[in-house]
Parts: sequence; structure tokens; C-alpha cells
Amino acid sequence: MGKHEKERDGFKSRTGFILACIGSAVGMGNIWRFPYMVSDWGGMTFLIPYILFVILIASTGVIEEMALGRAAKGGPIKAFGVCTELRTGNKKTGELIGLLPVLGSLALAIGYTVVVGWIFKYTFLALTGQIAGMKQDMNQIGGMFDSTASAFGNNLWLVIAVLVTAVIMAMGIAGGIERANGVMMPLLFVLFLGLGVYIFSLPGSSAGYRYIFTINPKGLLDPRLWIYAFGQAFFSLSIAGNGTVIYGSYLKDSEDLVSSAKNVAIFDTIAALLAAFVIIPGMAAGGAELSSGGPGLMFIYLLNVFNGMPGGKICGVVFYVCVLFAGMSSLVNLYEAPVETLQERLGLKRPAAVAVIAAAGCGVALFIQGIVSDWMDVVSIYICPLGAMLAGIMFFWVAGKDVAVDAVNRGRKKKIGSWFVPLGKYVLVPAAFIALVAGALMGGIG
Repeated sequence: MGKHEKERDGFKSRTGFILACIGSAVGMGNIWRFPYMVSDWGGMTFLIPYILFVILIASTGVIEEMALGRAAKGGPIKAFGVCTELRTGNKKTGELIGLLPVLGSLALAIGYTVVVGWIFKYTFLALTGQIAGMKQDMNQIGGMFDSTASAFGNNLWLVIAVLVTAVIMAMGIAGGIERANGVMMPLLFVLFLGLGVYIFSLPGSSAGYRYIFTINPKGLLDPRLWIYAFGQAFFSLSIAGNGTVIYGSYLKDSEDLVSSAKNVAIFDTIAALLAAFVIIPGMAAGGAELSSGGPGLMFIYLLNVFNGMPGGKICGVVFYVCVLFAGMSSLVNLYEAPVETLQERLGLKRPAAVAVIAAAGCGVALFIQGIVSDWMDVVSIYICPLGAMLAGIMFFWVAGKDVAVDAVNRGRKKKIGSWFVPLGKYVLVPAAFIALVAGALMGGIG
């Protein structure tokens, strides 16, 4: 794929790139949805198909999106344009199609901004002792979340979330994104691990572990389990034709993408498992039924659990700091595609591009606070799988086998196996289509 004309910012080290990709993948899906799915579908019964799908998507979709971005040295618009130019001599068609994942990334970022605004507020409430002060009064706890998640209910913290994101991004790829993820991701894992060890020591937590390690062979025969496990893996690894493509474009040709994709998948899964090992045994220790996923779990039910356990105040602080890191690292990644587009297409300097996108994102996010759940559903059900499918089609079908293999093998000592392209063409692309259709029919699968 094309040579690049001007020097672009990029990741300084392979570790920095992997941590940024892990940051992009580790988000709310790992922390509020994954534990709920593990609980709802019966522990290992869910984990077995989930891990199988993580292996499939990491060894096709994650590698493909990294390679696509790196080969084109640009985001989805440029990358898709390069693919159609190779096939037809016309890059305009590809560039036009590439606009969709960029808009999808912006739409998802706007919805996510609202959620990260909530997390900023709850981290502050935990640090100042206000969460602990609510004790186990569910009217107070529920009322706090209802007022936060209402129309114009959290303006201040939402603006703070946007400003912090914008500052990180304005500092550039190496100076901002790489550095921020280099701090946030290791801390997230250390803090989560510490929280998990503490919850392990609590009486009653063992019921939670027993539950996680339970297998229901009958449950494995339910097709819905496999669809939900696939949806969770698909969305958890953040393949949507935007963020991973963008991060890949900042990567040197000398880096081994296959190894990077493997590391992202491993650490994303570890983060999800750590969340499950904190939340499910924590709920068991608190004598609570894990009956709710989504925001209710994280902003209502867990508060009740933390406030009822010894050392709950500290647990609450550690937990929300972890969630804040997960949310921030994902938000930075989601805003990167539209920021890079303004830099690439309009020639804006990075701080100016960040300012424009942050202002637009903040403006819309303030207005959708009351309907953010519906907003996120539309984006995640329709736009993300469509973006992933289009990226797969461009890379495996349009650019073609030779280009795809060459793009992946750069920086590798051992060449990618002959399985890679057929698996991408005939399994990943149809799988993304299935994610789109199943999501539409079932009201969301990830």
C-alpha cells in the first residue's frame, strides 16, 4: 500500500502501542457487561464459547485492522481509499465508505462521553466519602443515579471528562495517548488485582468463585449463549473499522502485529476476568443477587455491596478509579479517528483538530444525557459491526490476498499461516454480518 508523504506522529515503543490498544479494548463492556453475562449464563458455561470467539477475532479482525491502518499510514478513510485504488484505480469510493466508521467512532465517543462523565462524578463521590455516606439506603443510591443519568443531569462532570480527554489527545500520540495509557493500564491491572485479593479474603465470597467455575453442559446447547458470547468477544476487542485501524497507522513497519494482537486479546480477557472475580464474589460476600447488568450494576447495586462490606469505602475508591482509567483510555481511542480525519483531510494542526472534535462531542453529549442508552444501542448494534465488516471486506476481499499477507508479515520473522486470509474472508466477514443482523433482531448482543 501507499508510501507516506509526511512524517506522522506515532508510538515510540511496541509496549506503548500494546498498552494503548489494551486501553482501547478495556472499557465498560469488560467491567459492567462481562460479569453480568458470566453470572447470567452460568460461569464457565459462558466463558468457554467467549474465549473461543476471542481467539477467532483476535487472530483475524484485530490483526487485520492493525495491518490495514499501518499499511495505509492513515485512518479508515485513507485506508479504504488505498484498498479500492489497488483494485479499481479509484480511491474516492473507498474514501467515501471509510467515512462511515469515522462517524461511527464519533457517535460512540459522544455516547461514551456521557458515561465517562458519570464515572468522573462517582470517582469524586467515592474519594470524598459521599458514596460511603449513603450506606445501604437504596432510595438514596438509586436517586443519585437517576438524577445523574437524566437530561442535563451531569453537565459539570461531563465537561470535565471532555477537557481531560482533550488535554491528553492534544499532547499527541507519543506524548499524550501513549504516556497516559502507560500509566493508566498498569495501574488498572494492579488495583483490580489488589481489589480481587481483598474480596477473596471476605467471608461468603467463595460462593461467587464456585459459581464462576460452574459448567452447565445443557446451557452450552443454547444457541443464544453462543450469540451473546460472540457479541461480547466481538465488541470487547474493539473491532469496528476505526480505533484499531487508527492506532495501527501510528505503528512502525518493524513491529510484529500478530504478537501485538495476541497480547491485546490476552490482557483484554484478563481485565474482563478480573472484573468478574471482583464483582461476582463481591456480590456473593454482600449477600446480593447479581440480577442486573449495565449501568445499574455499577452505579447502584455495587454501591450497596461496597457499603455493606468491611473496608468498603476503600474498595469503592479503588473500583471507581479502575473504571475511570478503563473509560478514559477507551474514550481517547474513540475520539482519535475523527481527530486524525480533520488533521489528514483539512490539514489542521493536532491541537486545533482536538479542540473542534472535543467542542462538537461535548455539545452533543450534553444534549443526549437523558437518552444515552438508546443512543449507544443504535451505535453499537448497527454502526460498529458494519464498520468491522467493511474493514474486513476492504482488507481481505478488495485489497486481496497478496497485499493482506504482505501487510501482516512486515516486521515478522515467521510468516503468517495460510489459514489467515481464508479465515478472514469466509469466517470474520460473515461473522461481522451475523453480529449486525443478530444485534438488530435481539436488541443488542454486546
